[in-house]
Amino acid sequence: MSSQPDDATDAGSQPSIPVAKASDHPEPRAHPRVRRIAQGHDKRPPGRAMRLWRKLAIWLLYPRLDRGFGYGFAIDLLWPVLMAVARWDFRGGRHVPARGGVLLAVNHLSHVDPIVLVAYCMAQGRVPRFLAMSELWDMKIVGAPLRGGRHIPVDRRASGIEAYRAAVEGVKRGECIVVYPEGGFPDHSDGWPRKAHTGVARMALATGAPVIPVGQWGSNQLLPPTAKVGTLVPRATLHVLAGEPVDLSDLVGKQGRRSALQEATDRIMDRVTERLGELRGEVPPPMEERVSD
Repeated sequence: MSSQPDDATDAGSQPSIPVAKASDHPEPRAHPRVRRIAQGHDKRPPGRAMRLWRKLAIWLLYPRLDRGFGYGFAIDLLWPVLMAVARWDFRGGRHVPARGGVLLAVNHLSHVDPIVLVAYCMAQGRVPRFLAMSELWDMKIVGAPLRGGRHIPVDRRASGIEAYRAAVEGVKRGECIVVYPEGGFPDHSDGWPRKAHTGVARMALATGAPVIPVGQWGSNQLLPPTAKVGTLVPRATLHVLAGEPVDLSDLVGKQGRRSALQEATDRIMDRVTERLGELRGEVPPPMEERVSD
């Protein structure tokens, strides 16, 4: 379910999708007990895996409403699978708002990234919605969870205006929207974020919603970009770290200005890269020195 957010500037040819109104769904609100259990992991030394009892307790208590049958079934099925094949190190969940519209900007490393982010968000009591390439909607296995879970298709051949509008409506409805600003990942990379699209910045400036920078590392070890089968031995550790909201207050409402969009995008990606640097224990190289296809 690799996402492909785009710059939404002009009307495109992407098929329209039904947009739910705020009155159609109550504003999502995280279960406080789930958040306490998940965020208690932050007290462990950095890099230490989450204890099994926390993962099992979260699995029993996380939200099961407003997910759609296909999406909810996939979450319940994949949660124990992900527990079995990898260790988890989920931190910074306190920065993800317990309720209200929010945008999560995340670096992209592997095809399993969305599964990892679903687990991370559910551990914070939030049901995430993804922007994903529209081709996935026609796939038998992946299509049902996408259609039923109110995820947002992005037509990479068009401008992305429909996806942009749906994402903005989702934020206004109080949803947790996950965006991969890079729009994909290269087959060969040093793992550091590449140049990003401005879509997430445009959404943030149009809605005023908080943007939470999220770094993740380890999914590329569980399933490398070029691999068809995951690496189970040794078990990978899936590290996810959220930071404080990116300060875009001086740019809100200026989404029509290219300079403001680029400034917002740079701020967001700088913060995402900083979180990734913390997880890797490295200083990120300058953008021009990063290796990618």
